Amino acid sequence: MEADVRETYTAAQGIETAYDADSHIMELPSFLKDFADPDLRDEIPEVSYSASIVTDEEVAVIVGQGGRHSAEHVAAQIALGDKLIEKSKEIQALGAFDSADRSKALDLLGFRKQLVFATHSVAMPFSPSSKLEHRLRYGAARAHNRHMAEFCKDDPRLMGVAVVPLDDPDLAMAELEFALSAGLKAAWVPHRPCGERSPGHVDLDPFWARLAETGTPFLLHVGGAPLQLAKAWMNNGRPPTKDWLGGGENLRTKDIALLHEGPEQFLTMMVLDGVLERHPALRGASVELGAGWVPELLRRLDWVVKHWSRNDANLQALRRKPSEQITQQLAFTPFVFEEVGALIDQSNEDLYLFSSDYPHIEGGRNPIGRFETALGERPAAVRDKFYADNFRRIFVDA
Repeated sequence: MEADVRETYTAAQGIETAYDADSHIMELPSFLKDFADPDLRDEIPEVSYSASIVTDEEVAVIVGQGGRHSAEHVAAQIALGDKLIEKSKEIQALGAFDSADRSKALDLLGFRKQLVFATHSVAMPFSPSSKLEHRLRYGAARAHNRHMAEFCKDDPRLMGVAVVPLDDPDLAMAELEFALSAGLKAAWVPHRPCGERSPGHVDLDPFWARLAETGTPFLLHVGGAPLQLAKAWMNNGRPPTKDWLGGGENLRTKDIALLHEGPEQFLTMMVLDGVLERHPALRGASVELGAGWVPELLRRLDWVVKHWSRNDANLQALRRKPSEQITQQLAFTPFVFEEVGALIDQSNEDLYLFSSDYPHIEGGRNPIGRFETALGERPAAVRDKFYADNFRRIFVDA
């Protein structure tokens, strides 16, 4: 095997052990249809790359090759060795949609474990539309979860992430049970009110209890709620701005500036509604949503509970400060351009997780190198928590 005679990416960066809290499948168009219930297959849409830098022509070539990269392409990718993460991106990346190739990629990357998220196939399960029929929303979720389980089943390093809409609590429980039985390792939930409920609603308490009982973390991730702000916020009487990829469909300047609001609101409700307090074994993480907002979240919730608990009976039941609950039960992945060392200094070293975002270009060409620069002269124990120990705290079986 080529990786046996090549230095892995992690080793080349001087990191002995790293767990990757974010990676992706680049789904081919039939990703959902191939695994959908037969009676729903015609109503489940193909996966679209219309809002992506990936072109229709690229996708068509791969589909025309039987849904595989050519042997020559795979060989060229493997030949990149420890430079794979630098040059292997998007749908052309090694293992972007083929599970056997993903194992080869992990051999070269050197990560002990890697969370695997979808990229484009969650649009229907996580749609904010209240008009979408539950049979389609949850049918698409089931198709996704079947396919994700199939992708990850042969390599224990691949930790498949299920999608579980929360719009219907009973159907959410049923989908969670399926995901657990399929061997998926975490439940990605939308970070917005679902079915006109707070995530701390009593109807959802059995869902959080089941996650806690089974040691299965819940995850928030970019794409779990609409990426873009309401159109009115963009209306400043000037020409529209382009997104960071040069188009108009992805994150624009104002979108990224306020991306934290959704996950911050969601996790605030999980604390103030007492979910983390009632279920101390529940674990969760916010992934690819930044972390610069976390230190202030801890400070704010602590003073909110301290002062508002005088009049709010719900807060009087809390026995741990919000900052303690969050530190003990949650974790966050910083973007590569955020100063994780400074975030640790402003909060604590137990809160943050390394992630590569492979094979997305957002993860950068050398994420470890950039994080190492941000960590500076901080001791090895801090680095161990960032690259490994905090991941193992959230994913207890990793």
